[in-house]
Amino acid sequence: MKIALLEDEAPQAELVLAILQPGGHDCVWFRSGQPLLTRLRQEAFDLLVLDWNVPQMTGLEIAVWAQANLKPTPPILMLTARAGSDDIVAALNAGADDFVVKPFEPVVLTARVNALLRRAYPVEQSTTRTVVGDYTFDPLRLTATWSGGEVRLTAKEYALAVVFFGNLHRPLGRVYLLETVWGRNPDLESRTLDAHVAKIRSKLGLRPEHGFRLAPVYSYGYRLEQLSGDGGAAST
Repeated sequence: MKIALLEDEAPQAELVLAILQPGGHDCVWFRSGQPLLTRLRQEAFDLLVLDWNVPQMTGLEIAVWAQANLKPTPPILMLTARAGSDDIVAALNAGADDFVVKPFEPVVLTARVNALLRRAYPVEQSTTRTVVGDYTFDPLRLTATWSGGEVRLTAKEYALAVVFFGNLHRPLGRVYLLETVWGRNPDLESRTLDAHVAKIRSKLGLRPEHGFRLAPVYSYGYRLEQLSGDGGAAST
């Protein structure tokens, strides 16, 4: 999963990253609230881990903004030294899904994060691998294997890649892609989709020299084409 970590103290951030990243999560660290808010306007995260007292915007203010502006809202975990009952109630009322007090046990943080992710993203997809050409997609490990090796994808990148490979040569509209991958009526900027398309194009080597082309369809969306030996689109 792609996780945003808001934490202004480097030692604490490094500890959290050391706990979460070995689990395969893609963690992005923000030292203050405003840069995180900017990124949330541009791309989607699967989980927000928020310290409370940070510069520019507090973690609580980020939680309130996320509830009002991100649809669907990713699960939110407050990770803070504030331990009063009033603080916990305020955080939960602001939209936080869980509350962990510093200092914390690594196993507890791992368990809380995994529980939030299980509830927010239940496994509904088939456990069967998808094979298209030289590409093999593993839904359990969120990996893609091809001649260029094996790459790990975030949950959203994996879902988007499988949609494209399942609809070869078919133009897919932006609204369709956003609703299929991010849920119905996603309140996301168009460049969120563009950024994820660029990432899977790079990670999977979707270029003509590798037999595939992931190209924009003007004023509509994107299309993934499997190319023939002469560089043209193969017939289906």
